[in-house]
Amino acid sequence: MVTVSIVTYKHELKDIIHTIQCVLECNSVSGLIIVDNSLTDKLKSDLDKTKIDYFFNNNNLGYGAAHNVAIKKSIESNIRYHLVLNPDVRFQPGTLEKLIDFMENNPDVGNVMPKVLYPDGSTQYLCKLLPTPNDWIGRRFNLFRKRVNNRNELFELRFTDYNKTMDVPYLSGCFMFLRVEALEKIGLFDENIFMYGEETDLCRRLIAGGFRTVFYPEAEITHEFQKGSHKSFLFTWIGIKSAIYYFNKWGWFFDKERREINKKTLDSLGYIK
Repeated sequence: MVTVSIVTYKHELKDIIHTIQCVLECNSVSGLIIVDNSLTDKLKSDLDKTKIDYFFNNNNLGYGAAHNVAIKKSIESNIRYHLVLNPDVRFQPGTLEKLIDFMENNPDVGNVMPKVLYPDGSTQYLCKLLPTPNDWIGRRFNLFRKRVNNRNELFELRFTDYNKTMDVPYLSGCFMFLRVEALEKIGLFDENIFMYGEETDLCRRLIAGGFRTVFYPEAEITHEFQKGSHKSFLFTWIGIKSAIYYFNKWGWFFDKERREINKKTLDSLGYIK
């Protein structure tokens, strides 16, 4: 019923083995697809080929484009749900079954994300409003730290305490539990976005296509989470290019749809200025 895809780049088996084990222990998983963006297929020889489909790109296609390789397989196989999964995520048996039940009972949901925890058990604030240029640029360069921190209280919906099911227009790409039927309608990841922001674009297109994007805290996962885009000039530059493409596509400072969606989200959550 669920196909899972993991995109790797210069990973060794020891880096992803715990995530693989979590997936393979789930009875609801019909297949695990690893799409390797590395320059060599060294990982291939270490995998159990009887349980894992391995695709070697011999090129770094980017995050969304690589996952598209696997999502197309789900579409061809008439799979109902597809999980886009980071290689540093872990979860307990029964987690995917909770998400399946939620999706079965809510056919208008195109993407659902569980509660995401750090390894120490604290909450990761991965539910967000649709971003403005100030949200992404200010956060990336940590400009005006006090102003950014104040904005994050709203942008990351921290006032909700992350303790209830809620419609959220921008959910993290580390764990995207997607309805394949919805993807067939609105399209896959935009491959013009190499990395960072592809999940924002996909969530927005799901909403435009009439589907909900939902945070569901009854299910939980653990995510190591490392801000790769802040670690080097290369990743920072990739992030900047992605942001420029995204805002050129959807609008920079004048984006009526973003304003309406964010207002609807805040109103539904009872936010009071």
